[in-house]
This record gives sequence, C-alpha cells and structure tokens, in this order.
Amino acid sequence: MEHSLAERCRTALEASWTTGERAGVHYAYTRPSPERYRWQWYWDSCFAAIAWRHFDAARSRAELETLLAGAREDGFIGHTIFWDHPLEGSRRLFYNVIDHDDPMTSTIQPPMLAFAWRTAVGDPALEPAIVAHHAAITAQRDLEGDGLLWILQPDESGLDASPQFDPIWGWRAQGLPGFVELVHRNRTLRFQIAAIRAAGGPVVCEVLTNVLHGLSRLALGLPSITPALIARLYDEPSGLFLPAADPPCAARIPLTWAALSPLALPDLPEPIGRRLVEEYLLDERRFWTPVAPPAVALDEASFSLREHFDGLRRYWRGPSWVNSAWLLWLGLVRLGYRAQAAALAAGVTRTVAAEGLREFYDPFSGHGMGAQDFAWSALALELADAGTPS
Repeated sequence: MEHSLAERCRTALEASWTTGERAGVHYAYTRPSPERYRWQWYWDSCFAAIAWRHFDAARSRAELETLLAGAREDGFIGHTIFWDHPLEGSRRLFYNVIDHDDPMTSTIQPPMLAFAWRTAVGDPALEPAIVAHHAAITAQRDLEGDGLLWILQPDESGLDASPQFDPIWGWRAQGLPGFVELVHRNRTLRFQIAAIRAAGGPVVCEVLTNVLHGLSRLALGLPSITPALIARLYDEPSGLFLPAADPPCAARIPLTWAALSPLALPDLPEPIGRRLVEEYLLDERRFWTPVAPPAVALDEASFSLREHFDGLRRYWRGPSWVNSAWLLWLGLVRLGYRAQAAALAAGVTRTVAAEGLREFYDPFSGHGMGAQDFAWSALALELADAGTPS
C-alpha cells in the first residue's frame, strides 16, 4: 500500500508542477489541482512543499521561494498569486483584488511559510525575506498587541465556507449571495483591516490562522503566542478554542475541527491537549470517524457531505481534509496517543492510496470528492509512518 500511496502522490505532484516567467521573475510551484486551481495559493504551496520533501527537496525550496518572489516590498504575500495569466471574467467580482490587473490578492491565508520552510527546507530565521514576510503580517494584523492575528474575511483563514463563520458574517458569509457584497465593501476600503474594523467589521481572531502563525513564530525562534491564544480564544467551560469577533458575536459558534487545531502546537499545555483529544477528537459522535476528522462535528446541524447547497458551493462543512488530519495527528503523537495516531494515519493513507489525491473525502466511506489530483493530499505521506513526526 505504501508503494502505491507514494506513487500516487508523486504522480499527482509532478502533474501539477508548473514553471514560467512573469515580468522577468521566474516561478515554479505546484498547482493545487491542475484543472480547477491553476494559480499559486499561499497555504496550498506551503503544504505542497512539505509533501515534496519526500521526493525532491529542490522543489520544496523552489515552491516556497516562488511565494517569496511574489512578495511586495514590505513582505506582504497575498492569498493567491496570478503567475501565468491575470484574473479574468466573473472572478473579478469575488477575488480579493483592488484593480483588475493586480498580480496577487490583497488578502492573506494563514501565515505558515516559516513553518513549512522549517519542515521541508531548513532554518527560516536565516532567510531575511521570510523574516520580513512574517514581520509584515504581524505588523498589519496584530490588532491588540498580544501577537495574535485578525482576519477580515472568512477565506483568509483558508477555511472559506466553514459554518464557524456563519454566525459572525451572517448572509455575507462565504458561499452565500452577500459574500460578493462583502468583498466589494472591503475592496472600497482597500482590504485595510483597520479601516474595515472602523467601518463596523466584523474582523475575527480565528483559531487555525493563529495556530499556523504560532508554528511559524516558533520556527523563526520568536516567543510563543500559545499563552495569548489560550488567554483570548480558549473557552474553559467547554474545553474548546473558539474565534473572537469584533463586534462580538453573541450567537453560538458551531463546532468544527478548527476548535481542535491547537493540538498541532508543540507547547500546548498537556491538560488542555488531553481534553481536546479525549472529549472531542476521539468521540465517535463528533470527530472520530474511519477517515478522521470531519471538518464539522457530526452532531452539528451544519454538518453535510454535499459540496453544494441550493446551488451554492459551501465546502468545509463535513468532509475530511488531509491537512486537518495531519495537524491533529501531530498532537496525538506528541501527547502519546500512539494507537489512536496510528489509526488516524491508517484511515487517511488507505483512503488516499485507494481514491487518489482528492480535495476532500467522505469521513465514513473514504469516497473522494472535490478537485482531482489535489496536491496537499500528498501530506498523507507524512502519515504513512505513524511514528514520531520529524
């Protein structure tokens, strides 16, 4: 099975690899899916670089250097970089650009470049461009001075149409008709989070965004933000991490895997981690499925395995994603849940070997859904050996 898994992953990664030149700048990156997603997406490239280390370390480096090549002078790197052709057609309505010929979006994804570099390439603190990038994101998005970052749209979290955002953004949440209006409003404010906050927001301190930001800070040798994450986002009564919004959201936030994502942090206090694992991740009524974890807890009304709802694309609402599994697996291993880590790894690796690299999977049957040859599903290679992660 492992040979079949490795073969599938390498074939998909190589089929998605693209190179070229734009305005004298060479680029080389992995398209998230060669048919559906052809540009360079920030966190997809970070995950792809981690997967490439199993086959070709030079491509891991080239992938991340291409992200850096797209950076603005201040170190900012957008959510999506349009290397081989500009934004066209109706996508201009809902992509986060200010002008139609922008080379990349003006919004972020979770800033995990330093973490990916540390995992796949080397010491990111030795790379001035990486240091500058993370410093720029912190300067722009640390609104309260505690090291935590805030986002201005759901897609900045990478979780797009996750139901955790529905109570916060309401009918403007991603995948709903009002989302285009949200993008237009934010475009008029030039996607500047301070202006958006002043205009009534909402802006959100989101859990997964800060977990990956925290992992990057640790990779750079910077002080941990885990204490700040606990202070602001940990709900002691429930034992979960929940997003904070400004203006505050009074409605209940649906339970999604993001509430468990701090398990990936190596310095998360053990009692908090064990509570996340034993009360939630290992609960078969919530997240412990044959292909774990589903993106939304099974007992949530918003849980669904459909890709579309009433003609609207609202993913991240039920299927399992390989990046989620890998991040939670890191916590299981660190906390000593060896048998459970092995079971989670086996469910994912069997599924990817059988179904190929799909965008997401049915958490019960493992049936592949979404885009074909989805690059970051090659992270299954990280789980192929359920021992201690490197």
